Amino acid sequence: MVAETNSNTISITLRVWRQAGPDAPGKFVDYPAANLSTHMSFLEMLDVVNDGLTLKGEEPIAFAHDCREGICGTCSCTINGKAHGPGHGVATCQIYMRAFRDGEVIVVEPFRAKAFPLVKDLVVDRSAFDRIIQAGGFISVRTGAAPDANSIPVPKTDADLAMDAAACIGCGACVAACKNASAMLFVAAKVSQLGLLPQGQPERDSRVLAMVNTMDALGFGSCTNQYECSAACPKTISHDFIARLNRDYLKASVRSAFKPVSSAAGGSG
Repeated sequence: MVAETNSNTISITLRVWRQAGPDAPGKFVDYPAANLSTHMSFLEMLDVVNDGLTLKGEEPIAFAHDCREGICGTCSCTINGKAHGPGHGVATCQIYMRAFRDGEVIVVEPFRAKAFPLVKDLVVDRSAFDRIIQAGGFISVRTGAAPDANSIPVPKTDADLAMDAAACIGCGACVAACKNASAMLFVAAKVSQLGLLPQGQPERDSRVLAMVNTMDALGFGSCTNQYECSAACPKTISHDFIARLNRDYLKASVRSAFKPVSSAAGGSG
């Protein structure tokens, strides 16, 4: 649990990783920020610091953001060594300055992973996740309109688990928190989300094989079951989904290995 300050304002020193581009040298730079409202969010604080830098003619800190409501996941950065910063079950944009102490030095840096190449400052390229989804994160069955889809019975236990998996916002905190930069929690959530539902059965085997193989090809590391991923996840996705993914992958691999080879068109035995 985060200890929150009781004061209405605080002053901090922001120690930010600055890097002009992927091939440029990077370094930490300190920026003092005084009289900040404890009610402002972390991203609002960055806005204030950037306003000051702009007025002085300096380059503002580049950071990614969009919804600022903990939905999109683009605000991802590491704060004081923790993906998304202090707190539990929240994204960077949901962190408020009351979570920090007056006079504290706050170290901010981008997510560090080979598969997430740095773009600038706190911004990284997480399009590797998009390529994993493109490899198998879809269904081909026609469900028609909402009433047609709703007519397919789904056991409540499976529906609840699928919804838990679907909560993943693809922010990459699981990768940043893992010492091996593994994307297993992300892939497990996306595979389970569809694999638990009847509509996701036609591609169940091909999906898990394609998504795991794509994950490996993109340079993500292996899972060593230390569960840092689920601890850092802003949507508290359970690491139990990784066990489900491993079972699905094993079954799909066995079935694929013993799948009968179709004869050539028009051929005969």
